[in-house]
Amino acid sequence: MSQHKVDHADFTLERHYDAPVALLYSAFADEKAKSRWFGGGSEWDMQSRKFDFRVGGREHLSGKWKSGMVSTFDATYHDIVPEQRIVYAYHMHIDGKLISVSLATLQFAVDGAGSRLTITEQGAFLDGYDDAGSREKGTRGLLERIADSLKEAPVRDLPTPDPKLRKE
Repeated sequence: MSQHKVDHADFTLERHYDAPVALLYSAFADEKAKSRWFGGGSEWDMQSRKFDFRVGGREHLSGKWKSGMVSTFDATYHDIVPEQRIVYAYHMHIDGKLISVSLATLQFAVDGAGSRLTITEQGAFLDGYDDAGSREKGTRGLLERIADSLKEAPVRDLPTPDPKLRKE
């Protein structure tokens, strides 16, 4: 009998963008806008992409890294409040093996002359896949790429809320 195990992790990131909420939200809600920042960058060749942004809709992105490894992202949107909130669940595969299942909540808010994005992610990492914080690190990198995609919308870190102070 094989040994199956699961490790859990969560994180919350907040970022300020010098762009209006509508523009930031469209970076997630519009397929063309999202394709400018969501992917593996220059070290990665996209194999397939599907985008159906609506409650119950699905998103799929798969690509091959220069190392030969194939990563696949499959999401289902569960809640969308335009320019305020997106909640989706997704799973990741590497070379066809399921490595994680996650729930992500994105919250958008006006922040001075710009906007604030708060991302909270809760992940289950499966059968020995040791995330070691790489999902959070990767998400931080994607937040930088969003800023680049917004054209002259610089980003700055906001303090990460202390999880002990979170209201349940």
